Amino acid sequence: MSDGGAWTTLRLLAWTQEFFGRKGVDAPRLTAELLLAHALRCERMRLYLDFDKPLGEPELAAFRDLVRRRAEGEPTAYLTGRRDFYGRPFLVDARVLVPRPETELVLEAARDALPEGGAALDLCTGSGALGVSLALERPGARVVATDLSADALAVAAENARALGAAVDLRQGDLWAPLRAGERFDVIVSNPPYVPRGELDTLPREVRREPRLALDGGPDGLSLLRRIVEGAPARLAPGGTLVLEMHEGHLELLPRLCRDAGFAQAEARRDLAGLPRLTVARLPGAA
Repeated sequence: MSDGGAWTTLRLLAWTQEFFGRKGVDAPRLTAELLLAHALRCERMRLYLDFDKPLGEPELAAFRDLVRRRAEGEPTAYLTGRRDFYGRPFLVDARVLVPRPETELVLEAARDALPEGGAALDLCTGSGALGVSLALERPGARVVATDLSADALAVAAENARALGAAVDLRQGDLWAPLRAGERFDVIVSNPPYVPRGELDTLPREVRREPRLALDGGPDGLSLLRRIVEGAPARLAPGGTLVLEMHEGHLELLPRLCRDAGFAQAEARRDLAGLPRLTVARLPGAA
């Protein structure tokens, strides 16, 4: 950012959008707005209400640092400490995966399958985006969320407190934190599902996210197989399993569900037409 007149909000946004475009940053205008609003500690709308306001040197210095870090590949959500999910602000940082808009489809499928007053389990909860949102969407439900990472659970706990969600958070490997005989109407999970060989080909900002939350093993199914095989013993009759998935698992994951005893299993696509989730139901009364 070279001098050549006052750095107003509008001039900064135009310069940063062009800079991010050259650097290959996704959504360069939106990213510029999010970072500038964060630097100025205001809402994005305020940027355009004060578009001709010159920034002071402390504000410029803070913004320059954010722009540099984003251009070097640090995720926008880590820089701002926030990512909206299903219309709610979630704390995110380097301890957890950044929630994606596509995962909102997973939430909706789980919410729609969860009866009033039912019980739901969120495996590999990370930031708590699914478990916390499910508790808020179905206030009468009992929601349990587990994660292997104590760091991730600390983030989920903070999100649950901030958003006023009643979620029973437990640390451990998949089913280990559950009590004997504990069953659920819905089990939902966005587990690590990226095939290990693809990890180094992911966008550089995604490679900054926790590898534990991405690495699905050699074929991307290491955790998914364990979830599918263990779910029938933890679901009530007619219960539903909702899993986010890799696009390469379009046929394989539903087949694994049927082989495990689910009466129905179907893959669903996101708005871009890519396979995004599998919904499977056990036989028996819903």
